[in-house]
Amino acid sequence: MTRTASRTRTLFASGAVLLLALLGCAPPAPETAASGPGTVTRTNCGIDVAVDGPPERVYAAYQPAIEMAHALGISDRLVGTAFLDARVLPEYADQQAGTDYRPSLPGREELLQADPDFVLSGFNGFFARGGADSSVGTRASLRELGVQSWILSPLCPSEDGRTDRSIDPGSVRVDTVYRDLRDLGALFDVEENAERVIGDLERRIAAVEDAVAGASRPSVAIVSPGDDGGFRVAGGIDFGSRIIERAGGTNAFGDLTDKRNLDVGVEELVARDPDVILTDLCCDAELTRQDAESEVRAIKERPALAGVTAVAGDAVHPFLFADRSAGIRAAHSIELVASYLHPDRVESGR
Repeated sequence: MTRTASRTRTLFASGAVLLLALLGCAPPAPETAASGPGTVTRTNCGIDVAVDGPPERVYAAYQPAIEMAHALGISDRLVGTAFLDARVLPEYADQQAGTDYRPSLPGREELLQADPDFVLSGFNGFFARGGADSSVGTRASLRELGVQSWILSPLCPSEDGRTDRSIDPGSVRVDTVYRDLRDLGALFDVEENAERVIGDLERRIAAVEDAVAGASRPSVAIVSPGDDGGFRVAGGIDFGSRIIERAGGTNAFGDLTDKRNLDVGVEELVARDPDVILTDLCCDAELTRQDAESEVRAIKERPALAGVTAVAGDAVHPFLFADRSAGIRAAHSIELVASYLHPDRVESGR
C-alpha cells in the first residue's frame, strides 16, 4: 500500500466513524489503534516502530548500522549510506561498493531526496530538532512523513536529539546487538538471516571465552593521542569495556563511568600504567588497522610514556574506533583483542 493510499484510507475511516457518532450509533472506541494483519511492530527507544510490510528503501548512517544492514542481507534495499569510521569488514566490501555512499551525514533535505521508507542509525546524533546540517530532524517528524526509523539501542537520544543525557551506554552489551538483530530481522522480514548472524557471533565469542578462561587478565587502555598533548580514553561504560572483558582483560579506566570518552593527561595515563594499549583511530571510509600504526608510533615515541608497562613491553597495538562500536563487529573485535592479550591462546585476529 502506498503512503498516499494509506492516508486516504485513514481519512475515510475517520470520517465514517464521525458520521456514525453524529447518528448516535458510533461503535465503542478500540483500546489500541487498529493495524493490518501484516503489520509488524517492535519497540525502539520507547517508540513503537510499525511497518505494514518489509521496508524497501532503507537509509543507513554510521558504521554499526551500515554493517548490520549488510549482515542482515538487505544491501539491495539501501538507497544511501553515510559516515563510515573505517573500511567495512571484508565480507561486506562488495555489498558496500554497490551502495550510494557519502562521507558526511546528509541534512534533512538530502535524506528525503533519497525517498527512504526507513532510516537506520548507529548512533543517536542523527536525529535532532533544529540542529546542525547533519541533523535530519526528530524521529517523530520523519514518522509524520511515513518514514520509520531505528537507533541501535539503547543509544537513545534526549528529547531534542542533541545530547547523550538519556543514553545508558553502560547497559549496551553483546546481548543488545542480538536484540537489535532480532527486532530488525522481524521488521525487514529476514528473521532467518538474523538468527544465522546471531549464531555465528555467539559461536565465535564463546570460542574466545573458552580459550582465555583461567588466564591472567591484563589491564587495557583504549587511547587516542590528542592535539593538546593529552589523550582521549574509553571509560568503563563504553562498549569497548565489554570487548576487553570478553577478550580476557580489564579496562584500565573502567572505574570512570561518567562518560564513554574521557580526556586525561599524560600523568593519569602513566599512573594507570596499563599492561596493553589499543589505539582508537577514526574516521574515514578507507581506514584500516595498518593506518593505526601511526598512532602506535605516536604513543610509543612519547618520552613521558617510556616507563608505562604497555610501552616498555611493546604492547601497543593498532585498533580502530569502529572496532569498539556496538554492532556486528563484536566477534571480530573480541577475537582481535584476545589475540593481543593472549597470543598463546588465541590466534592473531584478521
